[in-house]
Amino acid sequence: MCTRFYVEPTYYAPIITRAQKLKLADDMMRHLGKPLTMSGEMRPTDVTAVLAPNKEGRVAVFPMIWGFSHEATDAPIVNCRLETASQKEMRKDSWFRRRCVIPCSWYFEWEHFRSPDGKRSKVGDKYLIQPKDSHTTMLAGLYRFEERNGLQVPVFSVLTRDAIGELRGIHDKVKLEWDKLDNKKASAIYTYIPKLSFNDQSNYPDLMNKAIDLVIAIREAFSPFVNQYSRD
Repeated sequence: MCTRFYVEPTYYAPIITRAQKLKLADDMMRHLGKPLTMSGEMRPTDVTAVLAPNKEGRVAVFPMIWGFSHEATDAPIVNCRLETASQKEMRKDSWFRRRCVIPCSWYFEWEHFRSPDGKRSKVGDKYLIQPKDSHTTMLAGLYRFEERNGLQVPVFSVLTRDAIGELRGIHDKVKLEWDKLDNKKASAIYTYIPKLSFNDQSNYPDLMNKAIDLVIAIREAFSPFVNQYSRD
């Protein structure tokens, strides 16, 4: 589950500035009273700079509010599970038509300890999580438009999947990292298997089992849509 991430203001200044200059950003500030800092530690309902296709299908920057609204709760829906994103009514349309990428420097996770009966949880230490040897983290997400104070605004939710390896000891959900391949009509989706290495043969059995589990999970999530396009 992702409820905080951090955007380094200097590194992401070009993206932030482009989002801040849009008329939509000015409308969000005037109609909703939303600050347009778009950097530092980002929290649910904050406005942040998000990458998504524009009307011409090219990647562009847009200001978006973090969290879908739902009539059943006052709390924003800030995450959506990869395994059910294509099935839940609230997310289904966005899964097919409105995907996005949230650029950040890193995200935070808190340890969660469950009672023996599994009914109660306790929050522990806070962890900063970032890909090794990288200054950036790209979170995969879905977005949609909602009416707020008479204004149609884009809102997003971060995609998550079951955590593996060391991250499972912190939280049972982990983010997917989405990498658009330059000059190609394709993208790559990354996740990580901590402490496992192709250079260490003693790791091979665990590495192969975990890699196969991940491939199966991705296949089950995407195969209905790949099959649909293949038939078309």
